[in-house]
Amino acid sequence: MIEKKTVCQIVDEWLEGKDYFLVEVNISPEDKIVVEIDHKEGVWIEDCVDLSRYIESRLDREQEDYELEVGSAGIGQPFKVLQQYLAHTGEEVEVLTKDHRKLQGILKEADEDHFTLTVLKKVKEEGAKRPKMVNEDLNFSYNDIIYTKYLISFK
Repeated sequence: MIEKKTVCQIVDEWLEGKDYFLVEVNISPEDKIVVEIDHKEGVWIEDCVDLSRYIESRLDREQEDYELEVGSAGIGQPFKVLQQYLAHTGEEVEVLTKDHRKLQGILKEADEDHFTLTVLKKVKEEGAKRPKMVNEDLNFSYNDIIYTKYLISFK
């Protein structure tokens, strides 16, 4: 069986000097290898083909028979790695918390431990007739949420 560590090392070699980053590598017991990469500007099919050929050139089909699939992490799919949070900082995202609140807002910042989401909140100031919308920063640890994903908008 092909080891995940081996495939990750091969992908890391290909990624060197590129703006792409590795999201995930999965290997099934039947040796189906699925590699997901991402890029702030999106993933080009030509680069997936190039990475696929690079991986195939480093693995020996005589030694292990495998199926290989290389693609993008998928727009609208939950983030899996910190780099996806960093790539989408300043953009609109959707967050589902463990207490099942679905929030939409701007991903303000992210680090290894937490991220900040800026949401619009209605606030009625004292003496005002109508509430007004104000920005509120909400901080989350990654353990507090079920998912975060890029919000696709057709405005």
